[in-house]
Amino acid sequence: MNVISEIIVGALVLIGSLLTVVTMIGLIRLPDTYTRSHAASKSATLGVLFILVGCLLYFWIDTGHISARLILAIVFVFITSPIAGHLLGRAAYYSRVPLSDKTVRDDLKTKQQKKLTHHE
Repeated sequence: MNVISEIIVGALVLIGSLLTVVTMIGLIRLPDTYTRSHAASKSATLGVLFILVGCLLYFWIDTGHISARLILAIVFVFITSPIAGHLLGRAAYYSRVPLSDKTVRDDLKTKQQKKLTHHE
């Protein structure tokens, strides 16, 4: 393994770790369930993907083999994490978890009102 590939792998893992720290800060600092869910699903997904791609490149360069397990993990995380974040936000909204006082706009409320007036 040469120096350039070590730098690339190290940079990918470092970027992934920093994005995971940003996720943690977002989960602590953001005011309500919806913004926390957004932080957890977006930046955590990106952080984990960077770390997994770094691992994939490391083992590919070091041993010459591409790990099918790492590729499946990348695909699985890329597909499931944003969908899970979206569904958790929707479930919280329909369970009437209150929005933050700082919330400017509620697009889902206006959409529901249009749907209700259309059915009447």
